[in-house]
Amino acid sequence: MKKSVVLGASENPSRYSYLAVERLRSMGYPVVAIGRKEGKIGDTAIITGHPKLEGVDTITLYLNPQLQVAEYDYILDIQPRRVIFNPGTENDELMQLLQEKGIEGLEACTLVMLGTGQY
Repeated sequence: MKKSVVLGASENPSRYSYLAVERLRSMGYPVVAIGRKEGKIGDTAIITGHPKLEGVDTITLYLNPQLQVAEYDYILDIQPRRVIFNPGTENDELMQLLQEKGIEGLEACTLVMLGTGQY
């Protein structure tokens, strides 16, 4: 299974980012959870900042477009195969930057993709 990064992870169980981390882990995906505050989702630590990451297949976004601006360079530096823009995170500017770097950008829902076997 390929490594996924949940960007905008929250330890609030009512947040979709929390559910995404749980679902990815339960399906055997290695997950890095990055949030604005440190915490835990099950046995997965939520880390902050911009850790050096390699071998990332997917970044799934749970940040609104205004908060994404500060993450553009970090996302591009990671060089994932794809970035999933979950509902409410759609961002034409970032989508364009991804396309220029040959990174696939998808407007989709990670939870639905996992549930339907499209992840």
